[in-house]
Amino acid sequence: MPSYRDLIHAFRQVELGSHSQVLLHASISSLPPIPGGAETVIGALLSTCDALITPAFTLRSMITPGVGPADNALDYGQANEQNLHAEIYSLDLPADDGPDSIPETLRQHQGALRSNHPLLSFVGVNADEALQAQSIDEPWAPIAWLADYDADVVLLGVDHTANVSLHYAELKAGRHQFVRWALTPGSVVECPNFPGCSAGFQAVASRLESVHRTAQLGELTIEAIPLRDMINITVGWIHEDSRALLCDREGCPCCAAVRTAVRVNQ
Repeated sequence: MPSYRDLIHAFRQVELGSHSQVLLHASISSLPPIPGGAETVIGALLSTCDALITPAFTLRSMITPGVGPADNALDYGQANEQNLHAEIYSLDLPADDGPDSIPETLRQHQGALRSNHPLLSFVGVNADEALQAQSIDEPWAPIAWLADYDADVVLLGVDHTANVSLHYAELKAGRHQFVRWALTPGSVVECPNFPGCSAGFQAVASRLESVHRTAQLGELTIEAIPLRDMINITVGWIHEDSRALLCDREGCPCCAAVRTAVRVNQ
């Protein structure tokens, strides 16, 4: 059973330290039992690193309208029942991952700040500038900011299908994006530059072998990747191969829309 000290030792093994800014992707349910759960993981990272940020998405605030733009991977007018259950976004709305998750635990941490995107918010400690960079039009601005300041992506109990940083790489490479809508206290807000499917993201792992750092904690693998390198490698791959990162699931509407956009632009 990994302890607080074990986690700190493992984080140092992947070369995290007082200079490090970390974009964390983690699933507490995928980790071995840890005394203190998410609070222990967060405490160990904050004791090791300078800044910590993680997605705190609230996709249950999403509304699907009756009509909208074409090639948007949505069946308009087919989500009336789902719309009835949409929750109004606020900074206090819990993250989708659940009450014991790392995003929700970090959101409630003293000194934490949350960005104000109604679907794709981030939460962090000592990461105020990155979080304040986000806007409705630029949901991935916190990731762009972190890349400029040599942050690391840390994968803990998850693989690259949970690595939302790759969505920013897709945007930067010019890949087709989507529009979604969110329920807010004042109105329904249009949210451009919404990402597509991440089911094919694990394919990037082999291309990052030269830059990633790993440590083993029992059966748990902790992986750290320089964010800037990861983005540059991924953008280059998409430019070489328009199918990069797309999933092969039959009928995936997002990946089908991306493939259609590529054919139209060729």
